[in-house]
Amino acid sequence: MKKLSLWLNVVLIVAVAGIYFLHFSGNKSSKTEINVDGTEQVIDRDYAIAYVDIDTLVSNYDLFTDRRDELTQKKNELEAQMQIKSGSFEKEVQTYRNNLSKGLITRAKAQMVEQELGQKQQELYTEGENLQRQLVEEEQVMYRQILNEVMDYLKEYNKDYNYKFIFSNSFGGQLLYTDGSLNITKDVLVGLNESYAKTKE
Repeated sequence: MKKLSLWLNVVLIVAVAGIYFLHFSGNKSSKTEINVDGTEQVIDRDYAIAYVDIDTLVSNYDLFTDRRDELTQKKNELEAQMQIKSGSFEKEVQTYRNNLSKGLITRAKAQMVEQELGQKQQELYTEGENLQRQLVEEEQVMYRQILNEVMDYLKEYNKDYNYKFIFSNSFGGQLLYTDGSLNITKDVLVGLNESYAKTKE
């Protein structure tokens, strides 16, 4: 029984030492930044952890803005092409209905035209679905590329600060509360945009 008590005390001492290390390790510095609303924010470097607001980071990252604009332009162009094809199909349907109502085509011809129109309608539907899937996939790839760029940059960024953990915080995410002094979003965003600007030169 005494041995069990001794081992429990040893485990407890090790656990406390680990928490102490995580709390006090890392660079001992802080940085004051001015937020968009004009308020000051102190970034605390006394901890071995930090976090970024991933929604704010991504939406203000110039690379994301450029890629999103490119994808939006492509989407608009594809939608315009589909509207032209749909408009042409609608005209064919209207012409057929007019000819049918006026008795200008035979029953055999009407059946043939109906089959052709049905096939064209199915082709348009399939093409629209394929384009939708393509755009969704391209958007997912874009987000993965952006996150990959962010993670690659954080590896370089962290060489100066030696954080043990950098968390991603987003609305509705797993982090339900975060101390604002551990928020390095703005600092990381500035570095990301500067790095991206150099690649565009």
